Amino acid sequence: METLRVGVIGCGSIAQHRHLPEYIANKNVELVAVCDLNEERAKAVAEKYGVVAYTNYEELLKSGGVDAVSVCTPNYLHAPISIAALNAGIHVLCEKPMATSRMEAEDMIAAAEASGKKLMIAHNQRFVPSHRKARQLIETGEIGRIYSFRTAFGHGGPEGWSVEGKEGWFFQKEKAFVGAMGDLGVHKTDLLRYLLGEEIAEVGSFVETSAKDFADVDDNAVCVLKTESGIIGTLAASWAYVSKEDNSTIIYGEKAILRLEDDPIHSLVVQYANGEVVKYELGKIQSNDEGGQNNSHVIEKFVESIIQDVEPPVPGVEGMKSLSVILAALESNETKQIVRVIEQ
Repeated sequence: METLRVGVIGCGSIAQHRHLPEYIANKNVELVAVCDLNEERAKAVAEKYGVVAYTNYEELLKSGGVDAVSVCTPNYLHAPISIAALNAGIHVLCEKPMATSRMEAEDMIAAAEASGKKLMIAHNQRFVPSHRKARQLIETGEIGRIYSFRTAFGHGGPEGWSVEGKEGWFFQKEKAFVGAMGDLGVHKTDLLRYLLGEEIAEVGSFVETSAKDFADVDDNAVCVLKTESGIIGTLAASWAYVSKEDNSTIIYGEKAILRLEDDPIHSLVVQYANGEVVKYELGKIQSNDEGGQNNSHVIEKFVESIIQDVEPPVPGVEGMKSLSVILAALESNETKQIVRVIEQ
């Protein structure tokens, strides 16, 4: 196959830290265009990479110059831009959460099916070495039946690293739709579904704004989740962890406990019931900190799926299933009831 011509729509932090450098590093890709409503930012990024700058995504899609795009915009634009791109016959890699409603997500999936183009959602937690190894141990029965789990994803908040700081879209409900739960919680619902190999069926949650008085979205959420087979556990998503980021997951099984990204050196620690402990050094989880992994594998998997014409590892349906858990958590917080996740 000839080189894949790619455009990146939205030139904020995730594009600058992940998508742009990873496309540039990919030998099968030619980065040809970037787009951002902020003309100054679009031009600066375009100049850095020697590509064309757009401020209107429709113009970029109509240009005929791209085979695929990354959608790295504020959350409320994910669906409309992804659908427009798919309808234009362009493959789409969309940041998470894929949409702001179930209906939007379904429309994105329908557009991908109608166009025959790839739609992948950028859930990078599935590609972290410790998470892949843990899934393998669970699948092979190494840790026996799973009894419980807890997972957390928290840091000091996007104002520390997003291009617009406190003024950024992350904190504006009409653009973000949801705060820490959409930014971080959706990653962890996706990870739990991947690790446990089953769907989350019921959710109870508390979703609050307690640390960011300038924000009109949540910055602290704690959810209790129950899977189809009855495994219960917790998920915490927070922008109020002011010191070290927490990205840990612990799986409590019949024969062992798996500690993922919980130990600073060993990304996976397996504590067996018989007292044996196995520690794996599998490389750091990707993060924007110095020393974090620089390859999220998301771009490489997306490009691979197009070139080999296979289903992406995180297709639209998977993104929608993870989004559905977040939507159920928001409903639970509103209604103060346990909410059933919509059957897929």
